[in-house]
Amino acid sequence: MTHRIELTASLLVAAALFAACGGESAAPQKASTEQPSKPPLPQDVQEGLAAVASATRAETQDGATLMETGELVSPVRSELSAKNPGRVGKVFVDEGARVQKGQPLLTLETDYLELELDQAEAALARARSAAEEARRDFDRKEGLLAKGSVSQALYDRTKATLDQAEAVLAEAEAARALAQQKLQDAVLVSPISGIVAERRTDVGERLGEATVAFVVVQVSPLKLRFRLPERYLASVETGQLVRARVDPYPDEVFEGRITVVVHAVDSATRTFVVEAEIPNRDERLKPGLFARVELDLTEKPS
Repeated sequence: MTHRIELTASLLVAAALFAACGGESAAPQKASTEQPSKPPLPQDVQEGLAAVASATRAETQDGATLMETGELVSPVRSELSAKNPGRVGKVFVDEGARVQKGQPLLTLETDYLELELDQAEAALARARSAAEEARRDFDRKEGLLAKGSVSQALYDRTKATLDQAEAVLAEAEAARALAQQKLQDAVLVSPISGIVAERRTDVGERLGEATVAFVVVQVSPLKLRFRLPERYLASVETGQLVRARVDPYPDEVFEGRITVVVHAVDSATRTFVVEAEIPNRDERLKPGLFARVELDLTEKPS
């Protein structure tokens, strides 16, 4: 009896070992789950899908508020050049400086311009004296002609001399005005109030007519430019309120109004451009900052 039990136990162990070995060899090979790689989409299509997906993910549950990313840009960017060629004599401002409209930025060397003005004023004095003398002579001849004491021919020559003297006087006045204008134009002034974004010159450098010496940008107000998916084209209007947040002031909200809705859809991104105006009276916001834009489509334009 004991012998049968031992034999049965041995057979069971052998069967178990055989099943284990056979199961491993008979197990089907795991099918590969890797899929063949697909060719990448064109770059413009990828950007369009990303822009639309970003805006879609940013919608609130009721679909009334849109969240987008925009950029603050300056509405006016002035590249300033001297009106006349010359060598820089003095520079009054540097990059980053706040400037007001009409504020001097630099002046060219004016030694020769001042001499030209002195010459023009001397020529004007001579022309004025000659014109006054010709006027007095003409007045005398006119009186004598009335009395018959001078001939008509002499009177006509006196009149022609007066006309020529007055023409010379007018030319001298124009020459002096031109010399004064050149001296005035030697000072380069800012045409707008803003910030000096770039300074491209220094003392002693010669500037040509097309040489940009400064770049000045307006910072108050600023434009906030962003894009929205094409399906919102009929929902966005000028005058609607937008709210913006920027990283330098994360706890503050800057409000503005939509000023431009570009009614043209970019075929690559399927989006359209929207611009809003941010007052920025304290000039804390700067061009180039990225902003998180919030637009409530339920708010009526102001």
